[in-house]
Amino acid sequence: MKTLNTSYKPVALALLAIFTAGVVGMTLFSPASHAASDAKATSAKPALTVTTAKPVAANLPIKLAANGNVAAWQEASVSSQSNGLRLAEVRVNVGDVVKAGDVLAVFAAETVEADLAQAKAALLEAEANAAEAVANAARARSLQNTGALSAQQISQYTTAEQSANARIASAKAALASQQLRMKYTKVVAPDSGVITARSATVGAVSGTGTELFRMILQSRLEWRAEVVAADLRQLKPGTTATVKAANGSETTGKVRMIAPTVDAQTRSALVYVDLPASAASGKDAPFKAGMFASGQFELGQSAAITVPQQAIVVRDGFSFVFRLNADGHVSQIRVQPGRRLGDRIEVLNGLNAETQVVVRGAGFLNDGDLVHNVAESAAPAKVAAK
Repeated sequence: MKTLNTSYKPVALALLAIFTAGVVGMTLFSPASHAASDAKATSAKPALTVTTAKPVAANLPIKLAANGNVAAWQEASVSSQSNGLRLAEVRVNVGDVVKAGDVLAVFAAETVEADLAQAKAALLEAEANAAEAVANAARARSLQNTGALSAQQISQYTTAEQSANARIASAKAALASQQLRMKYTKVVAPDSGVITARSATVGAVSGTGTELFRMILQSRLEWRAEVVAADLRQLKPGTTATVKAANGSETTGKVRMIAPTVDAQTRSALVYVDLPASAASGKDAPFKAGMFASGQFELGQSAAITVPQQAIVVRDGFSFVFRLNADGHVSQIRVQPGRRLGDRIEVLNGLNAETQVVVRGAGFLNDGDLVHNVAESAAPAKVAAK
């Protein structure tokens, strides 16, 4: 047995050497080593293909935003001036556009016509009595120096003449009063405008002062914008304002006046903006009294640096752009966006006119990524995430 073990020793050593070499070979050529080698080779490749652009200087409009209500420039109440008359006819309704002097409603005038006829007859009677009194007074004065009439009689005739003339004046006043009542049987528009409310009902008997209609004078509307006290110094009469209605319609108006007082609770003042007649006329007018409207006051222009909207990336509530460095890597820079003009956004800080910022593909980048920059015309139509 001892001789046998000695003879197999070289063979065992050879087998052990072959096994050890196999293990080492498997370790060197394992998939893990291949993955590490591939990762090192891939790390040098760009993460994305992007396009870049430099910020552009532009003159952007300075605007002041505000909210408020649309209201009538002036609203009139059209009331009855006749007492105890029956309303016979109503000729207008809510939304109708009327002119000054148009008849809105008519009262039954039978009673007034009778009283008017009586007043005319009373005037004729007074004039007849006055004619007789004047003639008697004239004869008495002609006989004054003859002694045929006493001084007392002459005085009586003269007094009768004066009384008759006074009764004529009274009758004329009564006639004028009845003519005025006849005029008031027709309710007319005090000015041109649009009817906004109607309480007149055919057959109703109304008293003096009863409101029959309400109307917006001259169909003029105004936007009453609420502006904080700190911004009032930027506004003045004549400033242009763009007003947007709740239905999306827009119109341009002018500041007419600024309220002389500031509300103690809100610390804001009303700015009155006249709206054009085209925005308030007709039943289908885009602006109506009582509606809410937003708007912007145009305060001029100022120089600004702008970048395309695609270049702005919002993350965690902050805005960033990616600057392309000379080594092909990008740096994430926090910026403060400002005004918007079309598809461009103003950048208030963090950039200068020579900074190359990533435009297409910015939303897929992280700070320090290596990118491949191409011209805009050669850029891919769609940027894929890495």
